[in-house]
Amino acid sequence: MLPLLKVAVVTTYPPGKGTLNEYGFYLVKYLRLNSQIKELILICDDLPDTETYHLEDEGCPVTVIPSWSFNGWRNPVRILRTVRHSKPDIVLFNIQFLSFGDKKVQAALGLFTPLLLKSFGYPSVVILHNILERVDLSNAGITNNKLLSRLYNFIGTLLSRLILSANLVTVTISKYVEILEEKYGTNNVALVPHGSFETPPMPDPALPPGPLKIMTFGKFGTYKRVEVLIDAVELLRKTTDVPMEIVIAGTDSPNRKGYLDSVREQYSHVPGLTFTGYIPEDDVPVIFRESAVVVFPYTSTTGSSGVLHQAGSYGKAVILPDIGDLKELIQEEGYVGEIFSPDNAVSLAAAINKVISNDAYRISLGQQNYLAAVSLPMDDISDWFYIHFLGILGKTRGLSS
Repeated sequence: MLPLLKVAVVTTYPPGKGTLNEYGFYLVKYLRLNSQIKELILICDDLPDTETYHLEDEGCPVTVIPSWSFNGWRNPVRILRTVRHSKPDIVLFNIQFLSFGDKKVQAALGLFTPLLLKSFGYPSVVILHNILERVDLSNAGITNNKLLSRLYNFIGTLLSRLILSANLVTVTISKYVEILEEKYGTNNVALVPHGSFETPPMPDPALPPGPLKIMTFGKFGTYKRVEVLIDAVELLRKTTDVPMEIVIAGTDSPNRKGYLDSVREQYSHVPGLTFTGYIPEDDVPVIFRESAVVVFPYTSTTGSSGVLHQAGSYGKAVILPDIGDLKELIQEEGYVGEIFSPDNAVSLAAAINKVISNDAYRISLGQQNYLAAVSLPMDDISDWFYIHFLGILGKTRGLSS
């Protein structure tokens, strides 16, 4: 009989608006539903006084303990104190390089936490959603200075070594495993695919009446910039009578606060332009289902895309730049989409037109993406993590079935 585990998860979580909060929501949901997890400790970030964390009743018991803050100086000590008090069997981190802050020192301190916990005898697993070797520091909003870029790459290498001091680091793209093993000579990196958040029945491809909604979703302002999408739709409106609405769903990147307000002001003359702001989890299915296509106006990438997996779950056609991690992801996991040249409004306009002018093609893309999404559901991913947990605990504590 396999052992039941008590697991702590360090992550952002709704209604917190930090990066990876949506992945954190579904990670916790499916770990709770895993029959081999007996209890979860949710170690999340502090909320404003007007907000509180609410979790569904389904699944194993969960204790919510806010124990860190974005750009907080004491995050490692606070998280360690929570872990020592709650005594989990293992600690799982859902992070990327700027999860704990956009200030350089505070961000680095947060990334030191897995090693700190390990040194106190608490096994740690890190889900690392990006690696510095594949991040464009300029596009990601970190620095445009070449000298500083070299310095940050040097510091990033040191931080990567800190993260790799965890018992296990999992990444969502197989190329990341190769890069980390080759550069750092490590053997504690494993591929665990991103997984699809929801696997609803095959969605109805019919669209609601009214203008076609050309939607993009995310945190914008760094390598995700919406100007090219607005310009592309404006070009299309000059050549087609198809009514279209541009839906920009989401918020500013933490590194570009005020970005969407500036775009709203710059394009105030454009009709049919909607900025939704933050989308509560319950409203996410609606905004996807109402969309004709989902566009990824990226100039670079920093890891696997939760939005792509969501679009697949809801059977949506996607329009993607032919770059980096997105290209590898669609090849590995079976997603398909119409391709455009990054930051090129003419190319993007042509891609959008190809999809919306051919309903059979739009539906075909959406159905293929749905099949790719349901092939890797998050409940399977939770099993992958459980198996890794057992392997680590077997080495550190002699735990066996």
